[in-house]
Amino acid sequence: MNSRNRREFLSDVGRGMLATGLGVSLAADLGFSVAFADQGPERLPLGPYESLVDLIRTTPPEKLQTILIGKLKAGEVDNRKLIAAAALANAEAFGGQDYVGYHTAMAMLPALELAKQLRPERQALPVLKVIYRNSQQCQQHGGASKATLVALHAAEHSPEGDMGLKIRDACRSADLNAAENLFATLAKASPQEAFNALQPAVQDDINVHRFVFAHRTYGLIGLLGKEYAHTLLRQSIRQMVDFEQEHKRHKHPDNPIRALVPKLLDQYKLAGKAPGKKDPGDAAVEELARAVYNGPQERGAEAVAAALAYGIDPEVVGEAISLASNMLALRQGSDRWRTHGDSAGVHSSDSTNAFRNMARNTEPKHAVTGLIVAAYNCIVQGTFPTEAYPLEEHRKSITAGDAPGLLAECEAAVKVNDQGRAAAAIQIYGEKGYPVDGVFQTLIKYTISEDGRLHGEKYFHTVGEEYRTTRPAFRWRQITALARVTASAYGYDRQDKHGFHAPGYEDACRQLGIEA
Repeated sequence: MNSRNRREFLSDVGRGMLATGLGVSLAADLGFSVAFADQGPERLPLGPYESLVDLIRTTPPEKLQTILIGKLKAGEVDNRKLIAAAALANAEAFGGQDYVGYHTAMAMLPALELAKQLRPERQALPVLKVIYRNSQQCQQHGGASKATLVALHAAEHSPEGDMGLKIRDACRSADLNAAENLFATLAKASPQEAFNALQPAVQDDINVHRFVFAHRTYGLIGLLGKEYAHTLLRQSIRQMVDFEQEHKRHKHPDNPIRALVPKLLDQYKLAGKAPGKKDPGDAAVEELARAVYNGPQERGAEAVAAALAYGIDPEVVGEAISLASNMLALRQGSDRWRTHGDSAGVHSSDSTNAFRNMARNTEPKHAVTGLIVAAYNCIVQGTFPTEAYPLEEHRKSITAGDAPGLLAECEAAVKVNDQGRAAAAIQIYGEKGYPVDGVFQTLIKYTISEDGRLHGEKYFHTVGEEYRTTRPAFRWRQITALARVTASAYGYDRQDKHGFHAPGYEDACRQLGIEA
């Protein structure tokens, strides 16, 4: 044993004794890592986040929340550092292979963005909420004793050929080792190059989590830095292999998208075609949105392929698909009451938002195929024959006409889960030209306080982005849908039992000294 290994061994023994004597959570809180060298593969490199990651992974959520609030008040950490550490704790614990785990990961950046829109004394709430969820799942997953993602060193040689197609084929074969080893050849590549290599696999099936998780993990690189890019993006590889293994276990046939995309690329001569810059105007965008919504899925995908071949700007095409997704949120009938959580409108809107963002951050060829997949995916959960909310009866229930009154009516409707009235108040508010910030500030508190089936933060962030990137003629539809979804979510937990706030929310408010 050389001197360096001897020091490492003695250090690990010392840490183990400390953890045994003080308890794992307290040892981690004092800054001592509890990952031992003799417990298996090499640990992920966590840099300055190591002790905070250990704290998050080893501490029960109610105790963790108290510790983190103390650190925030003492100025030892800020919201950005907490989310960064939580993202790494999530990656190490779940590696993209746990359902609740990757839902939590997808909410981290949106939670941080929500924090920026709150008054200073309330900014920790969305961050604490998502970390509470993360801690809950870490404890159920075995705490620090089980690490799904461990260190994987860069491969020395890259195989010849299209790396993206090779990774896709390894994922199709459900061969985790092959997929991981192929992706390891990109460990020293730029984040964008690695993200481009993921796209053929990301677009190879229809699953909202596949799309949104890839988009959100790529976004986390901007928070943590490019030195963590490979660790973050590896999670998508593992998630996609998991999905393929599940398909094979249940003997599911290949998704039709695998044959449809190459067919449309050939039919419309899109391979190698430079993206166009045309904007055909409001009426044509509305028409394309309706073509995607009315389906069937193959026809909607073909309509998008034809639009791209005609030279319509991918940004405009994405806008039309987003409007089609929004129709799901507004047109869901009252016979299916829940429009929050994994509802058709929320899932479709989040997926389309992910594809639009990925189209902006990848090579043109991936943007083209991604938008075709987005159109096909848009109505995967079906459509609704009903008229869009708010209906005329909902509008007639609104008595206020000024901005404060309309926002108050919306808030009152949210608290009794009256989706139609909430949508009507906000629709009328928009028609009168009142500022959108008033709506966001009214609804954000309920996005944070309610469970939302793990989707509230993502959808709030989606609506904000889609509002900013949709033309004025149509953008308010996103805000009306947000009001409806917020009213649906109020008081419900993940099992749709009523009378519950998000876990840990009320305790966080109490410890921060603010009103719940």
